[in-house]
Amino acid sequence: MSRVATSDELQVRFWGIRGSTCASGPQFVEFGGHTACVEIRCGERLFIVDAGTGIAALGSALGDDVPDTIDILLSHLHLDHVGGLPFFKPALTKERLVRTYCGNLDGDSAMDSLDKLFSPPLFPVRLSQFPAQFEHVGFRAGETLTFDDGASVETHSLNHPGGATGYRFRHGCRSVCYISDIEHSEPWPDEALADFVRGTDLMIYDGMFSEAEYPRCRGWGHSTWRKGVELAGAAGVKALAIFHLYPGHDDAYIRALEAEMQSVMPTAFVARERQSVTLDASGGEAVADWPRTAKVPAV
Repeated sequence: MSRVATSDELQVRFWGIRGSTCASGPQFVEFGGHTACVEIRCGERLFIVDAGTGIAALGSALGDDVPDTIDILLSHLHLDHVGGLPFFKPALTKERLVRTYCGNLDGDSAMDSLDKLFSPPLFPVRLSQFPAQFEHVGFRAGETLTFDDGASVETHSLNHPGGATGYRFRHGCRSVCYISDIEHSEPWPDEALADFVRGTDLMIYDGMFSEAEYPRCRGWGHSTWRKGVELAGAAGVKALAIFHLYPGHDDAYIRALEAEMQSVMPTAFVARERQSVTLDASGGEAVADWPRTAKVPAV
């Protein structure tokens, strides 16, 4: 499968799928260990969602296929979503513009927060010292982002400590929603969120905890695969990718979880690093690069 989408494709590729911190060891090989980063291509138009440690591998894989302006949409600024930013190779090797977008700071950008994080004594190099120019855009979750080339991305506020932002990408007749980090509400599904993701072809959803673990972790800002399936069912979501995996859940655990989930929703799967989903924007059959899961249904 070609990594770069054509103008008729909406393509998703997972580069980091863990939450909180990385997972490492032979028992974490199948699903991967890097923190949140997803590449989304609307045709040839590149978006990057979150800048966890997975963004380093994405940067290396892009090679020369890098636009002069790179848009990084941040769900929020917790370390597992921004910690990989200084290791993003395209920002280190050539003068270009890297824009970050942050929607959970009441309209403020991520500039002050990132400047504090990536500076001595916490980090030896400031972003302002990189070959790339960094520009930071603030907005309020719920607004629609419009970019210089006319592309647009819808956003939605998520229930998470300090706030977080969900995104909806559209290309042709296809769409993908990124819903991480979120804690499900009572009652559930949330009507406004269901309206936001309604009918999407693929919803990437925070399934960090099991149902048994969740009561001990209430208030931490995360959810479960069952709540993702419930939201998908209520909103007519065609396929579900469970994401933001707990770093203590190894391959055997997640494999069993996936099998149980697919017995309820056959088009659900657990995201794996470097896994791709390609959606034909004209409405044809989806091509999915993942094991033992059903194809995303055609429109």
